[in-house]
Amino acid sequence: MFLRRSTAVWLLALLVSTPLASLAQQPAPTPTPDPNDPIVRIKDEGMNRSHVMETLAYLSDVIGPRLTASPNMKRACEWTRDTMAKWGLQNAHLEAWGPFGRGWALKRFSAQVTDPQDIPLIAFPKAWSPGTNGPLSADVVYFDAKDEADMARFKGQLKGKIVLTSVTREVKARFEAPGTRRDEKNLLALANAPMPRPGGGRGGFGGGGNAGAFRAQQQFAAAKYMFFQSEGAALLVDPSRAGDGGTIFVQSATVPQPAAPPGPPQPGQRRQIAPYDKDAPTITPQIVIAAEHYNRIVRMLQANEKVKMEVNLAVEFQDKDLNGYNTIAEIPGTDPELKDEIVMLGGHMDSWHSGTGATDNGAGVAVAMEAVRIIQALGLKPRRTIRVGLWTGEEEGLLGSRAYVAQHFGKMETPPATSSAATASTPGGGDGAGAPVQGQTPPQVLVKGPEYDRFAGYFNLDNGTGRIRGVYLQGNDAIAGLFRQWLAPFKDMGAETLSLSNTGGTDHLSFDGIGLPGFQFIQDEIEYDTRTHHSNMDVFDRIQADDMKQAATIMAAFVYSTAVRDEKLPHKPMPNR
Repeated sequence: MFLRRSTAVWLLALLVSTPLASLAQQPAPTPTPDPNDPIVRIKDEGMNRSHVMETLAYLSDVIGPRLTASPNMKRACEWTRDTMAKWGLQNAHLEAWGPFGRGWALKRFSAQVTDPQDIPLIAFPKAWSPGTNGPLSADVVYFDAKDEADMARFKGQLKGKIVLTSVTREVKARFEAPGTRRDEKNLLALANAPMPRPGGGRGGFGGGGNAGAFRAQQQFAAAKYMFFQSEGAALLVDPSRAGDGGTIFVQSATVPQPAAPPGPPQPGQRRQIAPYDKDAPTITPQIVIAAEHYNRIVRMLQANEKVKMEVNLAVEFQDKDLNGYNTIAEIPGTDPELKDEIVMLGGHMDSWHSGTGATDNGAGVAVAMEAVRIIQALGLKPRRTIRVGLWTGEEEGLLGSRAYVAQHFGKMETPPATSSAATASTPGGGDGAGAPVQGQTPPQVLVKGPEYDRFAGYFNLDNGTGRIRGVYLQGNDAIAGLFRQWLAPFKDMGAETLSLSNTGGTDHLSFDGIGLPGFQFIQDEIEYDTRTHHSNMDVFDRIQADDMKQAATIMAAFVYSTAVRDEKLPHKPMPNR
C-alpha cells in the first residue's frame, strides 16, 4: 500500500513538474507582428499579392530582347512608362539621352554546314553585324594563326571565304551544378571583406593578373580583325566564349581598328569606333556558334574534308532617331519639408539580343517596378519623392544612367589645362607628397547638378534572378548600422549580409562615381555566369519566382525606409571632391 501510494505521489509530481520545467527551457515567444507596421504590410503585399512575374513575362516574352536603340527597346520604354502610369505613379515619361547611334534588329537568320553533309548549327549573329544580302554559300577556312607573324601564311587565302576565327575551346564535363546559391562561407567572406582601396574593381580587390599578356591578346585580336577585313573574308565565325549543351554567349560585332591604348581614357582621346556609331565603317558579317559545332567543323577541316557553309542573315538598321531613352516615374513625397528630396531605385532595361533579357536585366526592371507598385498599392505616404529610373545603354557602358546622373545630379570634370593646373599636387603621403608635379593632369572636380543636394539614395538590382542576401556598401561604412536595422525583418528570408566591398559593372556606379550613395544588392548567383548572362538562354524559364518576390519586397522596404527617415543617407568620404 505504501509503495503504491508513494508511486502515485511520485507520478503526480512528475506530471505537474515536467511541463513547468519544459516551459522554463523554451525561448521567449516571438512578438506578433504589428499589422499596421509599413514593413509588415510591404512583406505581406510583396510575398502574397505579387505582380512581379506578370510584369517580367510581358517584358521578356511579349516584347522580347531589347538591344539599345532598337524598336523593341523603344517599345519597352513606352510600355513600362504606361504601365507605371496605370498603377498611379506620377510624372511617368521618357527622357532622351545621346546621341547613341544606330538601332539594329534581326529579321532573318539561319546557318548550316551544307557540304560534305548537312549539319544545322546552333548559332546567332552578333549585334550590329551587317547582313549577307541573301544566302551566302562559301568554303570554310580555319584561321589558327598563333601570332601576327603567323598570319602571313593566310595571305590571299581568305577572300570570299567563311572564316573560323580562333582556336577551339575544350568542352569539359560538368561535375558541379551550374546553379548555385551563396553559402555561409561565401557570405562570411563578403562580410569580412576589407575597405576597398581606391581604384579597386569588382569586390574591391583591385585589378591583377598579367597585364602584359592581356595587352598582347588585345593587340593580336585587333590585328586579326583588320587582316580579315583587308583580305576580303565573306563572313567571320567565332566559337562561343563559354557555355555548352546549346548555350552560346553573344554580344556585339567588332569594328576592325587598332587596339585602344592601355590605361584609362585620357582627356581628348578619341574613343574606339563602335558598330552602332552612325558613321561606323562597313564591316564583315559576324556570327557565333556553339562550341561543340565549331569544334566539329575544325576537326573535319583538320581531317582534310572540304567544308562548305550556308548562312542567311538579314538585319535592319534604324538611324532616324539616334537617341536612347530612360523611363522615369515617381511617387510624390508628402512632407512639405522633404518632398523635394529624391530617393531612387532602378535597373537597366536594355539587353543583348540572343535571349529575351530576362535575367539581365528584365529581372531588375520587374523588381524595381514591383517595388513601387507595392508602395503605391498600399497607399503608403513617403515623405520624400520616390523616383524609379529604368535605364538603357547599360550594356554599352552605363550610358543611359550616366547621362541621367550628369543632367540631374552632376558630373566629374577635368579643369581646363592652365599653367597652375598643370602643376598639380600629388595626393597622399610619402616622399614628395604635396610637391608640384610638372605636367600632371589636374584631378577631376565635381560639378553639381540641380538636384545633387536633394538626393537621398539609389538602390539597384542587376545580378540576375537570385534572391537578395544583403547589400554591397561601396566602402560606405557610415551606413552599415542603418542597413543592418533595415535587413533585420528579412533575416528569415536569407538577407542579412553587409559587405564593404565595391561591386562593379552596373548602374549604381553612375551615382557612386560622383559621391552619391548608390548601392547594388548582394544576390544569389543561381545560373547567372554559367548559363544566362549575355546568352541565348537568358529567358523567362530561368527565372526563380520566389526569389523575385523576395527581392521586390526588400527593395520596396529599403526605398520606403529611405523616403521616411529624417535624414538623407550618409555619403562616404570622396577624395578630391
